[in-house]
Amino acid sequence: MPGRNRERRGTIPTALLIVNRRARQGEGAAEAARAALEAVGLRVAPFAPPEGLGCAGAIRAGLAACPEVDRIILGGGDGTLNAAIPGLLEAGLPFGILPLGTANDLARSLGIPFDLAEAAQVAASGTVRWLDLGEVNGHPFFNVASIGFSAELAAELKAEAKRRFGRLGYAIAAFRLLRRARPFTAWLTHDGVRVKVKTIQVSVGNGKHHGGGMTVAEDARPDDGVLDVYSLELAHWWELVALLPWLRKGTQGQWREVRAFRTTALELRTRKRRPINTDGELAAWTPARFRVRPGVLRVLAP
Repeated sequence: MPGRNRERRGTIPTALLIVNRRARQGEGAAEAARAALEAVGLRVAPFAPPEGLGCAGAIRAGLAACPEVDRIILGGGDGTLNAAIPGLLEAGLPFGILPLGTANDLARSLGIPFDLAEAAQVAASGTVRWLDLGEVNGHPFFNVASIGFSAELAAELKAEAKRRFGRLGYAIAAFRLLRRARPFTAWLTHDGVRVKVKTIQVSVGNGKHHGGGMTVAEDARPDDGVLDVYSLELAHWWELVALLPWLRKGTQGQWREVRAFRTTALELRTRKRRPINTDGELAAWTPARFRVRPGVLRVLAP
């Protein structure tokens, strides 16, 4: 049943393990993940998701088959975690993360180690933290939703390149795309203010990191109850190269050409429909309505 606490005093903690075998490190990682969890004292429920079942469907099927579990462990990257959100919301159980993807930005934001054995230890004995979700046009996200350069990069970066080249794949695709990037006009409405901007990217962050280590804001957290927004209002593509060190540290708001603010809701309109990148996947289009959903999920973190 959704939200039911399945923990029983004196019983061994039991995990439902869902591994995305298509994640960059997912092929062949399911047995290694199971062994790592059992090595730190967790019992792994005997459930193997049927082929072709998405992450949310796998969670539903797993809980129906193994109602005794008290936590869900997800092995994969940010796309895997995003796809699992509907199932996690229905389950109402804390979840752990084994970072097996390309960028692993949510794990990075939460301080979860990328080493499998260390991540398994956090999944077994970490602190339960409440997490916010961002939402755009009804689509939830953990990390960031972006319009502009980042969304075009997500379309350019094919799954095969991500598997073969990892974070280097982002750099290769970004280099190809960078000189083609052009500013676009957008209207941002929030907190009683409406402003027209010319920008190459607007990013709306619920978490702290995105794009394989870029930082939304240096003090952003995935549990602070607000969205951190920045707009890159640059005139020339080469300015983005100069801005990269600030984007990595989350201090880009110090630039005169970067608009940065916090809010709990935002409406964004563009002249023509533009795709929206949510946690690395193109899931929505402008016009866009963003909001934050505070404290709706529980995660096991250091």
